Amino acid sequence: MDSHEIRRLMEQQLVQSKRLKARVRELEAERNEPLAVVGLGLRLPPDLTTPDTYWDFLNDTTDGTSTIPQDRVALRSVHTPDGPRPGRSYVDRGGYLRDVAHFDAGFFGISQREADALDPQQRLLLETAWEAMERAGIAVRRQDRLHAGVFIGIMSADYTDRLAHRTDKTGIDPYYGTGGGHSLAAGRISYAMGFSGPAMSVDTACSSSLVALHMAAQSLRRGECRYALAGGANVIFGPDLMVSLCQSKALAPDGRSKPFLDTADGYGRGEGVGVMVLMRLSDAEREHRPVLAVLRGSAVNHDGASSGLTVPNGPAQQEVIRAALTEAGIAPQDIGYVEAHGTGTSLGDPIEARALDTVLGTGAPQRRTPLAIGSVKARIGHLESAAGMAALIKVVLMLHHGRIPAAGRDTDGELNHLIPWDRMKLTVPREPQDWPDTYERRIAGVSAFGMSGTNAHAVLEAYDTHPTTPAGHGTATELLTLSAKNPESLKALVDDTVAYLTGTDPHRLAEVCATLRDGRTAFEHRIAVTATTPGDLAHRLAAAADAYRADTAKPARTDVTLRVTDRTALLEKSLGALLDAHPALAQALKDPSEQAPNRLVDVLGRLGVRVRTDPAAPSTPTAVAELQWDGRTSLLLTEDPEASSQLLLDVLAALYRDGTDLLLDGLRQPGTGRPHDLPTYPFRRKRCWIDEQPYDDHVPADPHEGQATGQNAGPDRQGVVDFLHTELRKVMHADEELDLSLTFLDAGGDSFTAMQLTIGIEDEYQIEVPLEEFDVELPLTDLFARLSGYIIRHLAPDAELDKELCT
Repeated sequence: MDSHEIRRLMEQQLVQSKRLKARVRELEAERNEPLAVVGLGLRLPPDLTTPDTYWDFLNDTTDGTSTIPQDRVALRSVHTPDGPRPGRSYVDRGGYLRDVAHFDAGFFGISQREADALDPQQRLLLETAWEAMERAGIAVRRQDRLHAGVFIGIMSADYTDRLAHRTDKTGIDPYYGTGGGHSLAAGRISYAMGFSGPAMSVDTACSSSLVALHMAAQSLRRGECRYALAGGANVIFGPDLMVSLCQSKALAPDGRSKPFLDTADGYGRGEGVGVMVLMRLSDAEREHRPVLAVLRGSAVNHDGASSGLTVPNGPAQQEVIRAALTEAGIAPQDIGYVEAHGTGTSLGDPIEARALDTVLGTGAPQRRTPLAIGSVKARIGHLESAAGMAALIKVVLMLHHGRIPAAGRDTDGELNHLIPWDRMKLTVPREPQDWPDTYERRIAGVSAFGMSGTNAHAVLEAYDTHPTTPAGHGTATELLTLSAKNPESLKALVDDTVAYLTGTDPHRLAEVCATLRDGRTAFEHRIAVTATTPGDLAHRLAAAADAYRADTAKPARTDVTLRVTDRTALLEKSLGALLDAHPALAQALKDPSEQAPNRLVDVLGRLGVRVRTDPAAPSTPTAVAELQWDGRTSLLLTEDPEASSQLLLDVLAALYRDGTDLLLDGLRQPGTGRPHDLPTYPFRRKRCWIDEQPYDDHVPADPHEGQATGQNAGPDRQGVVDFLHTELRKVMHADEELDLSLTFLDAGGDSFTAMQLTIGIEDEYQIEVPLEEFDVELPLTDLFARLSGYIIRHLAPDAELDKELCT
């Protein structure tokens, strides 16, 4: 081999080496890609339901704890104020949610019967997950099967114990198994919302929801999902864990956690639910999502061979913090705040403080400012499996606002004397403060340590926001759409939106309207208005709500006819003006060289309007194009090209109100952002609750005992239909009449409901109805007709029945 060949081979190897190195860098970047927090949903004590109310709470001095709610009968019954006693709890205070009994079961297609048996943790997770997705501007349509994963931290599910512990077991039905299982906490969200990504529940005790975040981050970076919902839930029902914790004196007698204080005497229990939506930052920026903070890195480990299963391990805590910093690519001295685990125990707090100082305080020689630490447990208690989520949401809000709330008050007393504060670069701020300007970037850490020994730490950074709404875009006409599943919720949503618009900057109107159009699911009860200013939109919304009638809701339509003029030049001019006003529609054209009528059909199809063309000319003299449906005619394009955009929005508003399933993202102007603080769906409040009773309840008499069966019943068609309606209401625990136009599924039915209804039929008529007779896609009217036909045929096989009944 001569020198030329050797040189050529070396050059090839060099090129290949550069390619491999570039690929390695690419893979490493994917593995550690920053993630965006784009949506939040929460229920925190005492009654915090939005990020804004939580932030206001963090910046005042309100106590979030309260006495045990009246409806927690078992918890109240085991309380005694006389210190630890066998079988008793000495704590009657904690961070309790004010209302966990009410739920909008119908919104999620759940029957009253199933909702009663459903662990309130699952109900609250459904609501907060929905709200988090709405705040992210992501419309959830079940049929779309969004590529979203769900990761939920949860450690207890004792609500259904109030059935299991009774002597009478007749209350245990099929919903007992699905109402309280840990796996259903995540699975039910994915089922209800049609998500196709991984769904898993995580139980590592007090670190559960932070571990769930870590798993969500891994799943996103592996490409297992495009969106990830990380959350945590903890609601306290059963008395057993409370009694157990009191036997070990783990709980503070006054029910309050006192992180890093000399008065620390155990932790105070708390309850709450939180969910956050995450995406890869590059995807979030591409979609102009509202980035509230950036997750740079996270890590999980275990204490290993510590001095006891439940005893914290300082070296392990140091390791998990260092691992999270490494993944984040962040230097220890750049961390400006840590939301500590901080339970307020004389054993755990000193260990954690030493670990933080070793890694982030004196262990970071270049640190110029003492590291601020705190714990929200001082305000709302220790939320156990949801504690990490309460801490994460707090830190996201801190980074977003650039403020550090007070971690304690001067009246709280001295800091824990077991912690050598004078030798540490740590501080517990007693007053709220701006993020210190000694840091070039706003970066914070969050710790959670489980009683299981599993530790977790996450590193987050503030997002450097940039204006996204195009300059000067604040004078165009906007289309605003709102919808709900019932008139009451629609009216409440209108009221919330009117209040929001009152304080809206006109230059933000485009992003507000765009997000309400394409970032929300369209339901059957709808309002749509157009205007150019927030004030006008608010006025028209209020007027439309006042005029709205419940019978306005209409089924989805497809029968829309398009008529266009044969005056080609006019059509080209008006269509061109329309596409100039909506560039996203122009970019989406299949073939820009097509003739104008075909391009107009393409544009309407892109907006979800499927039309059939009519060769007849428009009926209005000035019309260039018009749409017809339901015997009405609406101008789409006229001889005035400047009116094109306004006319399109008016037509779309009318079609939307009339039930057309539109695709309105094509109206979004390029670069328009998505606000994170828009009103979310106002769920209806209906009590769904199993009252606790003494465990020695007697077995009640059979309610059907002594009643005649239907063996001798004649083939009374209406009587059978009435029985089916009544029985289904009883099975579903429905207080109101069922809407017979709904399908069995849409009315809240499922396989369990069908099985229970067949049992009722068998008891009443002494005949067996196969489940194949249940076509769950049929409206209830048709289903009852089908079932009654089956029943009557078997009760009186020789009876004359009309064909409709038999089929």
